[in-house]
Amino acid sequence: MRAVVQRVSEAKVVVEGQIVGQIGAGFLVLLGVRRGDTLEDAAYLARKIAGLRVFPDGQGKMNLGLAEAGGEVLAVSQFTLYADTRKGNRPGFSEAASPDEGKRLYERFCDLLAEQGLHVETGVFQADMKVHLVNDGPVTILLDSSERLRPTRG
Repeated sequence: MRAVVQRVSEAKVVVEGQIVGQIGAGFLVLLGVRRGDTLEDAAYLARKIAGLRVFPDGQGKMNLGLAEAGGEVLAVSQFTLYADTRKGNRPGFSEAASPDEGKRLYERFCDLLAEQGLHVETGVFQADMKVHLVNDGPVTILLDSSERLRPTRG
């Protein structure tokens, strides 16, 4: 699974002119699910995102986690995070999970965040969404659940 995590001061998702998810300060998470991803991948990313310490403390240092900062999460499914552009200019999406599997793991990811006491809003799976955000910092972090398996360099 891949996630683009953006620290925001506000964000919302609009579908067919209606706001379907909206948060104040927190994280906008664009989540891509790959073929072969598991519940373990969803749990890893949920734990990692909930624990990211990228909110300013009293001294202005990025030292607080989402819950400590009183932040919320807006999670948006984004299969295009698995776009393959190696051949030509039209992306291929053969690495993305099937819609059924993608939806199941996306929803479980959102549930896992909520189980950690976070307020979670969502987009609408497979809908044409308009995402509005104010990136705070800007702070944008890329996470990939396959990275947890790599040995560290040193």
